[in-house]
Amino acid sequence: MTFVWVCIGMIVALGVIALVANQFDKGEDTIVTGHDCSTCTEAVKGDCKIHCLMEEKKKKENTSASGKSLTSYLLLLTSLLLMVGCNMKKNTATNRLYHSFTAKYNIYYNGSQAFIEGNLEKEKGNKDNYTEMIPLYMVGNKQSRELGKGQFDRAIEKSEKAIRLHSIKGKPEWKSNKKKTARDREWLGRKEYNPFIWKAWMLLGKAQFQKGAFDEAAATFSYMTRLYQTQPIQSGLAKAWLAKCYTELDWIYDAEDVIRNMSRDSMDFRTVKDWDYTYADFYIHQGDYEKAVPYLKKVIKHEKRNVQRAREWFLLGQIENMMGHRDEAYRAFKKVVGCHPPYEMEFNARICQTEVMAASDGRKMISKLKRMAASDNNQEYLDQVYYAIGNIYLHQGDTLQAIGAYEKGNKESVRNGVEKGVLLLTLGNLYWQLEKFSDAHRCYGEAIGLLDQERSDYEELSHRSKVLDELVPHTEAIHLQDSLLALSEMPEEERLAAIDRVIEALKQKEKEEREAQLDAEAAELQEQMQQQQGGMNNQPLNTQTTTQPTVQGNGQWYFYNPMAVSQGKTTFQQQWGRRENKDNWQRVNVTVLSTPETDDSNDEDEVNEKGEGGGLPENPDSIAGLGDRALADSLTNDSIAHGTAMKDSLANDPHERAYYLAQIPFTEEQKAASHALIQDALFHAGVIFKDKLDNLSLSERHLRRLTDNYDNYEHMDEAWYHLYLLYSRWGDFPTADDCLDKMAKNYADSEWTILLTDPYYEENARFGEHIEDSLYAATYDGFKNDRYEMVKANAKLSESRFPQGENRDKFLFIEGLSLLNEGDGDGSIARLKEVVEKFPDSEVSKMAGMIIKGVNEGRRLHGGKFDIGDVWSRRDITLTADSTRQDTLDARTDQNFLFILAYEPDSVNENQLLFNMARYNFTNFLVRNFDIQIDEDHGLHRMLISGFLSYDEALQYARQLYDDEAMKERVKDCRSIIISESNLKLLGTTYSYDDYLKFYEERFIPLKISEEELLIVPEGFEMPDPEDVGGEPEPTSSEETEQETEEDELFQMARPKPKVQDIDFGDDFW
Repeated sequence: MTFVWVCIGMIVALGVIALVANQFDKGEDTIVTGHDCSTCTEAVKGDCKIHCLMEEKKKKENTSASGKSLTSYLLLLTSLLLMVGCNMKKNTATNRLYHSFTAKYNIYYNGSQAFIEGNLEKEKGNKDNYTEMIPLYMVGNKQSRELGKGQFDRAIEKSEKAIRLHSIKGKPEWKSNKKKTARDREWLGRKEYNPFIWKAWMLLGKAQFQKGAFDEAAATFSYMTRLYQTQPIQSGLAKAWLAKCYTELDWIYDAEDVIRNMSRDSMDFRTVKDWDYTYADFYIHQGDYEKAVPYLKKVIKHEKRNVQRAREWFLLGQIENMMGHRDEAYRAFKKVVGCHPPYEMEFNARICQTEVMAASDGRKMISKLKRMAASDNNQEYLDQVYYAIGNIYLHQGDTLQAIGAYEKGNKESVRNGVEKGVLLLTLGNLYWQLEKFSDAHRCYGEAIGLLDQERSDYEELSHRSKVLDELVPHTEAIHLQDSLLALSEMPEEERLAAIDRVIEALKQKEKEEREAQLDAEAAELQEQMQQQQGGMNNQPLNTQTTTQPTVQGNGQWYFYNPMAVSQGKTTFQQQWGRRENKDNWQRVNVTVLSTPETDDSNDEDEVNEKGEGGGLPENPDSIAGLGDRALADSLTNDSIAHGTAMKDSLANDPHERAYYLAQIPFTEEQKAASHALIQDALFHAGVIFKDKLDNLSLSERHLRRLTDNYDNYEHMDEAWYHLYLLYSRWGDFPTADDCLDKMAKNYADSEWTILLTDPYYEENARFGEHIEDSLYAATYDGFKNDRYEMVKANAKLSESRFPQGENRDKFLFIEGLSLLNEGDGDGSIARLKEVVEKFPDSEVSKMAGMIIKGVNEGRRLHGGKFDIGDVWSRRDITLTADSTRQDTLDARTDQNFLFILAYEPDSVNENQLLFNMARYNFTNFLVRNFDIQIDEDHGLHRMLISGFLSYDEALQYARQLYDDEAMKERVKDCRSIIISESNLKLLGTTYSYDDYLKFYEERFIPLKISEEELLIVPEGFEMPDPEDVGGEPEPTSSEETEQETEEDELFQMARPKPKVQDIDFGDDFW
């Protein structure tokens, strides 16, 4: 009440001051006006009158100035007092009006302008992938998320500042004897009383959303729904954007929960527009396109930005096309063109128009696409044009024409973008279906670097590409060696004709490549000249006289005409071939016969010597008649070193017959080597087809050719083994039994024969994994209980029954430790070395190597035996001391701490736990960002939550987490650890988890922590922006601010019972 009376008193005083000043001015006017001219000493009455008027005016001005000056000072003083009074943040009408006005027209205005500029920057730089369904929001494109980030960060900064400086949370005063209506109770129940600050909250969340920080935006809007839960407009808008954030995060169930709850509530009409966007985005992500279309049409009506409206029409066309509504899709793409969007979007809309109408009139659409390909405006998009043509052919069932269109699109493409990647992927899939694996490998290999790794089909593409990396070298080797052997058996005339066809194809290919290169160079030169001419046009005139270059008849200098330069280059190379830029370049045989030692002086003599008999005319100009021969020389491989003999150069030149004849196996030794390559390739290709491609027919073809034609192959027993498995999978058991009979007859001692003839083979094939696991578990328990004879017996059983088992390395390791405990050092080292050599990637291989090193260095076992402890007692084995390493735990509390959830890998659902912790953090801690990382330590998995500036903050976080019953249940199988960053380095190395627990209980548990709520305070303090300087209020005192308190509980570390897992070393290993 005191503050209210102070403000009222100031306002009354201000009115009195103004009234007094006004009366003072009027009084002066009366005094001056009452002057008597008869008393004036001026001789002339007229002059006296003028004099009186001047004196009257002068006095009036002085008096008025004095009054105004006094009034100004009093007004300024009163305003300052009023501002100081308002800065106390009392919840009054005056204070609410002041803070609302200041927030809106100062900080919020700057933030909103930054938000608008960020959106414009994102709209200008956004690039959609039209080969897939485009997102409703541009921020859905990952490549566009960084656009406008600086502006959005500024908007976030301004929003947070407006909230921090102008939020009013104190309850207004209410007379106890005054009756409360329902509206009064709603008013008194609010948590925020600044009527404008909700817009700052909305700006904060929207800026985070457009920045791509959907989790932060979700936290903002989630908090806002609680803050304004009694106000339907603000709460409805916040829920709409919260559902959008969940949708963009692909948290469909959370978004559906928000939408379902909102559907039951009354929706304010002013929030309908935002909910239309939310429903459209949600149903599109959910794949429910029937429900998405009506809302998307409403969104288009709401949209004011032309580019975004065109995107929404394009998205609607894609959805209608997927639903099979071709007419509606065609009209939607037509609307895109009508919006006059950027050319790339318009071009893709026209492409989509042809594709959706291809079913009814494919020939007409192909003609239209070919006209588009002929347009100069579309030269950059030829890959998309031919991709569309190929799709139409493929839809018509003409696979050959489709492949031709795709290949032409790949050839004509000038961009290495995602559009080319999609084309190559489609082409590769066609080749894959046709079992042309070499061509598929070529397409997949190039496509994998152009496509986004988060595509739904990227994993399959990556798998196929890796498999083909292994397969294609073998299939290519088979094809090449078969071709060479076939050439060796041909008559001479047919062989040479086949070689000539290969050479001619090579020359044609190189010619096309040269022409394409020249065209590209000409286009690049033309672009550079246009840029230079544009720059010259923008430069000021130079008064100095310059020498003008020689011009052609059309007034343009020859070398300024890219087309003329290109034609000149082509004509020159047709006549002379490719020549080095050196002296005597006109010599016909300079490319083949010149030697490195030949200097310029010798060149002159050599030319004179060959002038008559060397084939060179005396007149250099007449050498033009040797154009054909020069062209042949120009086709010579550039890699041929100068000075090699003619015979060697021809054998290394793929344009000559000798190059191919040298590779053909004519002798018996050469043919035997060729067949050896074929045998090895047939075997590996057959195994890959069976095991990695599941193509049993091709696998049978390769393996059967191997077994039928090459009896002397060194791995023939394994080939029959794979054929046995192949026929068994086919269900052809009689043929499988025939394969086994041949193995038993011809390869009785083979490990594969022994494996198949094992009486337990069928049982092992069905239950072997479970049997081996059970055997290993029994062996592990026996080792822990010092039953070493049982360990050795089980290890021997594992060797005989499960030689290829998953736990074979662990059996060897445990047997080696048992032998070492019994004093058999040599036997132990032999077993451990076998682990290291045969299983280098095993998890026990590293430990085996450390034990071998320790034994070799003469280290002894502590207590004479190995002590296998639980996982929480495990620590590293340090063989050599490190004097620089920190080896003591630090008890300081004023450093960075972490909260850790440690667990055994199979004890919790790690992905679900990560989701729960991330959601808990951003929905409960608005002003703090905690990072979550997962690592592995000695067989344990740890979820590390960092961002705590002290021990007190970490402990408050842990207490709040365990006060939440739902979260307490979710982390019940984890051990909770609060530890500093410096102590974390020692955990699991110098100290075990149990060691640190003892240290924690002794040094940290007795400490008394701060009672302040540290986690609601931002990590840093922001300096005020000069452009936001205004009447900033003082912070609210503790007795004027509503505080929430919660009951403290002692934080207890959860200690789940450890599970037996593999090999665990105890505290005293050595």
